[in-house]
Amino acid sequence: MDFPKNVRVFCPHCRTHTEHTVDLTKKKPRRTMSHGQRRYLRKLKGYTSFPRPKPDHEKQTKKTDLRYKCSKCGQKHVKGKGFRNKKFKIVKV
Repeated sequence: MDFPKNVRVFCPHCRTHTEHTVDLTKKKPRRTMSHGQRRYLRKLKGYTSFPRPKPDHEKQTKKTDLRYKCSKCGQKHVKGKGFRNKKFKIVKV
């Protein structure tokens, strides 16, 4: 998928539609030492059987993490939660 480098979208900081540059960043990993994650790992050990199905496979594609940077105020923001696709490329239009 080809995505334009500059797009005109709404900036929540300026509260107007302005030109934004698009950056593709890597998704940050989950918090491995948070209390909920430690509790989940402890529960996953179990005694004889698993209380939940074992996470044995991954999804085929990762979600794209797009950051929009406003050309007027310089603030970055995210639009939506991202989307899945195999090939992603930012091109100049």
